[in-house]
Amino acid sequence: MDGAGRLKLFRGLLEEAHRVLDLPFGFELWDGSTVPADLPSYAMRLVIRHENVVASLVRRPNFDTVLNAYVSGLLDLRNGTLFDLAAQRPQKAGRRLRTISKLTALKTAYHFLRAPADMPRPLSRVEEDPNAREGKPQTNKKNVAYHYDVSNAFYGLFLDPEMVYTCAYFQPDWHDDLARAQKDKLDMICRKLRLTPGDRLLDIGCGWGALICHAAQHYGVKATGVTLAEEQARLAREKVARLGLQDRVEVMVKDFTQMEGEFDKISSIGMFEHVGIRNHPAYFQAVHRLLRPRGLYLHHTIARRAKRSERAFRKLKPEYKALTRYIFPGGELDHLGMSIANLERFGFEVHDVEGWREHYQRTTRLWWENLSARQKEAEAMVGKEKTRMWLLYLAGCSLAFERAAVGVNQTLVSKRIRGPSGLPPTRADLYA
Repeated sequence: MDGAGRLKLFRGLLEEAHRVLDLPFGFELWDGSTVPADLPSYAMRLVIRHENVVASLVRRPNFDTVLNAYVSGLLDLRNGTLFDLAAQRPQKAGRRLRTISKLTALKTAYHFLRAPADMPRPLSRVEEDPNAREGKPQTNKKNVAYHYDVSNAFYGLFLDPEMVYTCAYFQPDWHDDLARAQKDKLDMICRKLRLTPGDRLLDIGCGWGALICHAAQHYGVKATGVTLAEEQARLAREKVARLGLQDRVEVMVKDFTQMEGEFDKISSIGMFEHVGIRNHPAYFQAVHRLLRPRGLYLHHTIARRAKRSERAFRKLKPEYKALTRYIFPGGELDHLGMSIANLERFGFEVHDVEGWREHYQRTTRLWWENLSARQKEAEAMVGKEKTRMWLLYLAGCSLAFERAAVGVNQTLVSKRIRGPSGLPPTRADLYA
């Protein structure tokens, strides 16, 4: 069968699927035709730019094939966003699709199996490292460099002016001022840690230095930030010098397990996701070793929902596997119960847990909007493929937080000792 015959078969199958699912959006095929045929020009549609996409999906019906098609631009969305598409997804689609003619589906699949399937696979260039979660300092640095050393300018396209790449804090309402929300987040962290002038603060995974500079400027602490990303450290040191904080702020490129000294307060804001579950004991032991007795530690991390068993929890969905391969090599999320158990197991007393899931949903949505608005600039910096991948990643994160598939928690603990913790009797002052 030639290409015209395959196109006719596929269009017929799509028309039946569109009718059965009662889809509110349509499709645009590689010859310019649409499904349904009378689809208005302004209507949202999923664009399939080449029959090779269909042939590839028939041969490899998996998430990676869809990702490669999208990243390479052969699968696209017109007159709408990924958020619009997610909002219009059909309910109980699997059950309804079973009513489609199996003969038509098999006939279409058979003929596309015989069609060329040489679709570009740009993501195949990213090799999966079986040792990504081994926890060795050199491997950790390689993982971090892959994600953060893209370029500081690229991150500047969508982050706030202080370059804070973690969950913002929106208060007293759900506003859209990302810069304000990030400053409020930095201040909330400092208040939760009860920072006072002269405190020695260690920020594990300090990023571009926003928190350590804020804490030194507004709370009078002596702050040390550690990161494994050379590009981050360079920009953070420039910021420290620009603000005249060299006598109070130090930025180190060093693995946290190799840190020495004793600190009054320690923060880890969005870094723990990089550690890997089997390396959690070494992580918590290092934090305990570095924190003085009664010292406070703020553990801020993304977490998945707990499952009925740890075995079920370790079973990962395709989109999660793609995230850890193409965006965060070595990354691994625990669940809140696992973090709490480990904190207690390794010598900490838990004082407070606060869920910020909806804050991160809004943060990642605003990041996506910022990057979308400057997409052409991003493409000039890092290429179309990487830009499309990042837009997909940010949208996917926002949707995952919206649906409560993942959450983010701030857990305040102290280094456990007998007797009073030294904390006030209520948290009222934090929200005054």
